[in-house]
Formats: sequence, structure tokens, C-alpha cells
Amino acid sequence: MNQRILVWDVPTRVFHWLLAVSFAGAFLTAESERYREIHVTLGYTLLGLIAFRLVWGFLGSRYARFRSFLFRPVEIIAYVISLAKARPAHYAGHNPAGSVSVFLLLALGMLAGASGVLAFQDVGGDVLEELHEMTAYAMLAVVALHVAGVVLSSVMHRENLVRSMITGLKSGLPNQGIRRAHAWLGIMIVAVVVAFWLGYPATGPIPQNMNVTQVEHPHEDD
Repeated sequence: MNQRILVWDVPTRVFHWLLAVSFAGAFLTAESERYREIHVTLGYTLLGLIAFRLVWGFLGSRYARFRSFLFRPVEIIAYVISLAKARPAHYAGHNPAGSVSVFLLLALGMLAGASGVLAFQDVGGDVLEELHEMTAYAMLAVVALHVAGVVLSSVMHRENLVRSMITGLKSGLPNQGIRRAHAWLGIMIVAVVVAFWLGYPATGPIPQNMNVTQVEHPHEDD
């Protein structure tokens, strides 16, 4: 009989929401010179969070590990078809469609962050500036699809997946749940991120206008 079981450990939940905040904040401040330092700080935060998630994908709890949501293309296609027929299978962890969005967000996040760092350091010129912009918008598109998928799955399974990512609990069999939440690590991640936000000064070349579309040099007097 299904019951409420612990699926998402605390570090995974903390990563999820901090990544969402960092990406949203960086995207919304990208066009403003006034908030350039916030944009850069959140970009570095995003990269740090992804670095943690890559490690946690191998060392984390059962459903945080990449091997728990590695699906073959045929399984992903079958799941999408089942969604279209309103008969999707229930997964304790990530479903096949959700797994695709996770890997895409990690890949695009790394690319957006790395290209942004290089652009901030005045490396790569227009090519990296364009790459940074395109990757940011691609990531936004994946986020939109991910949110739509979460809403659709929540309705079809009659289970609030947003709440699950807050509480860590989902519906499942007793033997499917994880035993340890690793709360101490989640607290450490929050503490490190907050300390970084409070203490990080934007350093390096200071462009006159730093955003996802353009990085210009300050003009010098003759």
C-alpha cells in the first residue's frame, strides 16, 4: 500500500530552490548596469551549486544519484506517449521526462555560467557574448517546459510535486523511501551560499554594461 515516503534529501531540495533563485535573479538582472554585481554574484552561485550537484549525483542518496534517473531513449519516448494518453507511470524519483530536464538544466547551466565568467573577464569577444545570451534563453525555455511538466504530472498523479520538493515526501511503497535526509549538509550549503552573497565583491575587468547580450569596455579620456 502506498504511503508518504521520504524521496528527496535536504541537499537536493536546497540545491533545487537555490538554483531556481540564482537563475531567476541572474536572468532578471542581466540587462541592468545598476545590478551588474548581483548578476555576477548569482552567476558564480549557479556554477558552485551545479558543481555540488555533479558530486552529489554520485555520492548522494538513492534518488539524488544520476544512475537512478538514467533512462534509455525508448523509455523516455514511451513515457511522453503515456503522458499524451493521460496514463503516465508513477515514479518515486524523477520520471523519464523529468530526467531529461535535469540533465539539460545542468548542462546549460554550466555553459551559461562558464561563458558568463569568461565574458566578465573580457575573454572571447562577441562569440562568447552571443553564446551566453543564447544559453540563458535556452535554459529559460527548459525551465518553462519543466514547470509545465511538473504541473501536468501533479494533476495526472494527484500529487503536488512542488510540495514534494519542499517536504521531500512523495507517495510510494515503504521500501522505496530513503532513510537519511542529510539535513546537516543542506544547512551547510545554505550557510556557504549566504556567506558568499554577503561577502562577494565583483572583481576583474569592469565593463561599462555587463549583461547577457553585450559587454562593453569603459571609454578612456584621450
